[in-house]
Amino acid sequence: MILPIYTYGQAALRAENKPVERNCPNLQQLIDDMFETMYRAEGVGLAAPQVGLSVQLLIIDADAVSKNHPECKGFKRVMINPEILEHSKETVSAEEGCLSFPDIHEKITRAQQVKVRYFDADFVEHEETFADFNARIVQHECEHLAGGVFIDNISPIRRQLNKSKLNRIVKGAISCDYKIKPIKK
Repeated sequence: MILPIYTYGQAALRAENKPVERNCPNLQQLIDDMFETMYRAEGVGLAAPQVGLSVQLLIIDADAVSKNHPECKGFKRVMINPEILEHSKETVSAEEGCLSFPDIHEKITRAQQVKVRYFDADFVEHEETFADFNARIVQHECEHLAGGVFIDNISPIRRQLNKSKLNRIVKGAISCDYKIKPIKK
């Protein structure tokens, strides 16, 4: 089932997110629905807060961008209760977008490499190091689980330059090719 994506201005994107419990009911259905939603929206990652759920769950399938980022070929993960253990000192700046911020793209500086501990859909624990664009995607999605969003990383000047776009999102005056959750007035 395709879920509506929550957009900028909705409390779900800033909420405190609780760990997912091992016996969480309907977890596999939620994961399947999140993948279906992400694919429909042509995204490469989606965090539970983006579909209105305050839990520490994210999904990634970056294969669609592997032409420009070969390291993304076959990069598909379900991450439950992820924790970034280490950030490299080396950083990389690149343009990012977000399904919760239609039509906004900004250059964001992130660690070039991260080490992450997480559980997969079967609650098997993993510890992996991700680099380059894969690291960027993981950091972006983990940021959602901490109540952050990618525009938190831009300068006040860049935020001001995006103010009219942000206001249009909050007012619901946007057009998307995917299902979004309207902001209640």
